[in-house]
Amino acid sequence: MTIDDRLLDEVTEQAQESPRLRMNYNLHDSLDAKAQRLINVLLPGTILPIHRHRHTAEAYILLRGKINVMFYDGTGRRTACHLLDRTVGRYGVQIPAGQWHTIEVTEPSAIFEVKDGPYIPLEPEDMLD
Repeated sequence: MTIDDRLLDEVTEQAQESPRLRMNYNLHDSLDAKAQRLINVLLPGTILPIHRHRHTAEAYILLRGKINVMFYDGTGRRTACHLLDRTVGRYGVQIPAGQWHTIEVTEPSAIFEVKDGPYIPLEPEDMLD
């Protein structure tokens, strides 16, 4: 399979039809896979709560668009903001295991996202209000 504009355009169309304003295209075979690899298309206005993955680091590589990846402490205070924007040479971010984070999408974007598997749904204690 090739990750190209055609694939990103198709997933973007699906994101536009989704009430969540985002859509995943999984590259892993199952939710039990040891590596969760996916294309995540994100549109402005999508809401991703501040959350953490206690048992795995996570990496984002920007394929198109522009996003801010924000880090927080356990009280909800923002501690860092990482602008991902190919036009200024910022392509990705590594999010350490346990790091509270969220994103702000400033233009239609696509990221390649990787984290350890298997997939574990977020528990209430892994989301900040």
